[in-house]
Amino acid sequence: MSALSNKVAIVTGASSGIGYATAKLFAREGAKVVVAARRQPELDALVEEITQAGGHAVALVGDVKDERFAKDLVDLAKARFGGLDVAFNNAGTIGGMGASPDVSLSEWEDTIRTNLTSAFLGAKYQIPAMLDRRGGSLIFTSTLVGYTVGFPGTAAYAASKAGLIGLTQVLASEFGAKGIRVNALLPGGTDTPMGRAFASTPEALAFVQGLHALKRIALPDEIAKSALYLASDASSFTTGSALLADGGASISRT
Repeated sequence: MSALSNKVAIVTGASSGIGYATAKLFAREGAKVVVAARRQPELDALVEEITQAGGHAVALVGDVKDERFAKDLVDLAKARFGGLDVAFNNAGTIGGMGASPDVSLSEWEDTIRTNLTSAFLGAKYQIPAMLDRRGGSLIFTSTLVGYTVGFPGTAAYAASKAGLIGLTQVLASEFGAKGIRVNALLPGGTDTPMGRAFASTPEALAFVQGLHALKRIALPDEIAKSALYLASDASSFTTGSALLADGGASISRT
């Protein structure tokens, strides 16, 4: 039996990168997938790819900062597939970068809303649906930045992503006895559009690669496999964790 047979999953930030790879992997492992992002053509292509491979997927376009969108995603999962078992709240942004005094309040607030508030809104509607199924797995994409590493110029990003770990711990404590596991996934450098924006020159990319013990960055599929672990029963006794999938960046000093 596949790892996610008879499961229903929501994946946000699914139009590219880690979300795109994870949605495809979840579908290959038997999940019926609701994919979400802001770009319709990319989501349509993803649904077509999953469907052509024999999987089941439906897309909803919207902004994760919008509370109504969080509710609509869960309503769609229930209406099309009968419920919700897994939620991979992956959508995010680097946000305003630069020396902290130079980051505008609007940049700060937009980054917090996109990375942290959206996760709270997702969980607000995902958890009741999981309770209806007597359990589930909730996953947030955080990062090592602001957890084991402090990169200059990333104050809003680091603060928002570190906040996800606190949210993870509280939700895991609140709903563990009811069968809901909550974990944060902390990727290292990954070959995604966001990662390329952060390391936008050959010199910057070489620097980021060198920060990792493996001396390379991840492929999105590699991070997707860690998300699959957290989504599946393979992690049945794992909750409240900050799972590093960072290529050893947190421990490397070479």
